[in-house]
Amino acid sequence: MIAHLLCILLYNFNTFVILNVYSKLTMFCTTNTLPMDLLLKQGSLKQEVESFCYQIVSESNDQKVGILQSEDEQLQPSVSKKSEGELSRVKFMSNSNKITTFSKKPKRRKYDESYLSFGFTYFGNRDAPHAQCVLCKKILSNSSLAPSKLRRHLETKHAAYKDKDISFFKQHLDSPENNKPPTPKIVNTDNESATEASYNVSYHIALSGEAHTIGELLIKPCAKDVVMRMFDEQYSKKIDAVQLSNSTVARRIKDLAADIEEELVCRLKICDGFSLQLDESADVSGLAVLLVFVRYRFNKSIEEDLLLCESLQSNATGEEIFNCINSFMQKHEIEWEKCVDVCSDASRAMDGKIAEAVTLIKYVAPESTSSHCLLYRHALAVKIMPTSLKNVLDQAVQIINYIKARPHQSRLLKILCEEMGAQHTALLLNTEVRWLSRGKVLVRLFELRRELLVFMDSAFRLSDCLTNSSWLLRLAYLADIFTKLNEVNLSMQGKNVTVFTVFDKMSSLLRKLEFWASSVEEENFDCFPTLSDFLTEINSTVDKDICCAIVQHLRGLRSTLLKYFPVTNDNNTWVRNPFTVTVKPVSLVARDYESLIDLTSDSQVKQNFSELSLNDFWSSLIQEYPSIARRAVRVLLPFATMHLCETGFSYYAATKTKYRKRLDAAPHMRIRLSNITPNIKRICDKKTQKHCSH
Repeated sequence: MIAHLLCILLYNFNTFVILNVYSKLTMFCTTNTLPMDLLLKQGSLKQEVESFCYQIVSESNDQKVGILQSEDEQLQPSVSKKSEGELSRVKFMSNSNKITTFSKKPKRRKYDESYLSFGFTYFGNRDAPHAQCVLCKKILSNSSLAPSKLRRHLETKHAAYKDKDISFFKQHLDSPENNKPPTPKIVNTDNESATEASYNVSYHIALSGEAHTIGELLIKPCAKDVVMRMFDEQYSKKIDAVQLSNSTVARRIKDLAADIEEELVCRLKICDGFSLQLDESADVSGLAVLLVFVRYRFNKSIEEDLLLCESLQSNATGEEIFNCINSFMQKHEIEWEKCVDVCSDASRAMDGKIAEAVTLIKYVAPESTSSHCLLYRHALAVKIMPTSLKNVLDQAVQIINYIKARPHQSRLLKILCEEMGAQHTALLLNTEVRWLSRGKVLVRLFELRRELLVFMDSAFRLSDCLTNSSWLLRLAYLADIFTKLNEVNLSMQGKNVTVFTVFDKMSSLLRKLEFWASSVEEENFDCFPTLSDFLTEINSTVDKDICCAIVQHLRGLRSTLLKYFPVTNDNNTWVRNPFTVTVKPVSLVARDYESLIDLTSDSQVKQNFSELSLNDFWSSLIQEYPSIARRAVRVLLPFATMHLCETGFSYYAATKTKYRKRLDAAPHMRIRLSNITPNIKRICDKKTQKHCSH
């Protein structure tokens, strides 16, 4: 029994109290000369033992005092309940030997309105509130609702406001920003954040066209160094979770490209129509690469995007090109009936693989038309020139190649140009493929004619050309005319270029050619600045033979352009400017013309026409004027040039180099040549396992 009583005391009191009770209880039992069990069985002695134990515990002056209760009656202690440190009560069941402990209740502080002078309001339950700072919104525990603790927070965290009056904090508390309900903040786990970061970095690697290994070898170390310097080493270690290995970046890029392709297919399925632009070329590994671009209407605008980038494994015939495009269409269930036009570099009179592929496309899309790239027409037209000018052009190219083909000669020319204080130190290389730079090539050659005259060996057979004023006059004219032609060509390139834009540029060029020819006939060369400055420099005039050759070239160029760009009666002029139409166009039915009249009578539509581009203007009217707007969009959908394919092959050549011959460049091209931004959040949500290495 003593051992049982000591266990009870051990549970509630410290060792010193237990030893004190044990010694006195032993003396009590010895005095009564009866065993403890018999003493407890006697009802008269039971209460005496309980009182004695209570007296011992009370005299221990501890924070807790036990009260032993029997099953039938309870002993009420005669200890003051108002004494400091209220005693905890222990209920002892003698029969079941069961103990129930009641702990001391914690003190709950109340919020006082005067606490606002320290910048604190209450948060939560009014009976047991927490302290919340009105400045930093930090929430403190209930025990911090003491003036000293609140003042310490204000003076340490917001020292600039410690002398502010209570009205300042009240005004800050009543501001609209503080009255807004707190928005829940969703925090991603470290694995989810690392996965999203890996996709973002892989997306930028694909956009830049760099090697996959740059992520782990350069980007991650640089990111760790930046974070370590700006924050600390703890945050820097988290960057190790972002996986940027070669294989991981390759997988990420494929996922991003697949997401872009999925979005594009969804857009093509809901659009009213689309046009195609296609071309084929060989890459550095010898594979035939097919690029197909698509133009369609989406969200009140006309978009251009990469539809397909595939390598033709077998014969690159027209049938293989068509089968590749047709397989993509059937796989994604895109209707051929929506195709309105196919643009290529093959004219109707040409026989070849591209022309054959266009013919097969028109067979499965009967309503589709075909168009020849207007840039190729322009390039073919400017090749024709008189023999005297053609000889000067060929000789100029030979002089350039004599130096550019010999690196030692190029280095010596650079040193000479630097010593003579020339504006340039090198010549530009001329090629038939890059005929767009011909104007710059000839201008550079003409500007370095003095340096070349000193540099050229007299043994070179064309060195005398640099001293021949007649030859230099023809060279100056060629430099001027090719510069002007290149400017016109560049103005027809870019995105969202329509047929109307190209024909406007060509119409302007035709008028300029007639003006230039008339000016040369009058011996006025102000329209050719290089030639005019050279005439002023040598204080001479142009021979009649040269004038005749120039006039012949200008008029021949105009007639050739008219052949490639014939002037026809266009029935779609109402698309270019609907507000100038006064008679029903032949291509419109009565219902569409009535809709056009309603459209042109709307003042708000007329204001939008002056503010928006032609593509965006008609695309924005689909909801209000669906019939006439869809007809106009169908006219604007066809590609005018092959600019996107030419740009795409340039990106392809820069991505798949001789050092990366085994690279599958199709996902890279999908990302680089697309206007659609991948939804990285959607890609990560599809992953069943959010792990940084997956």
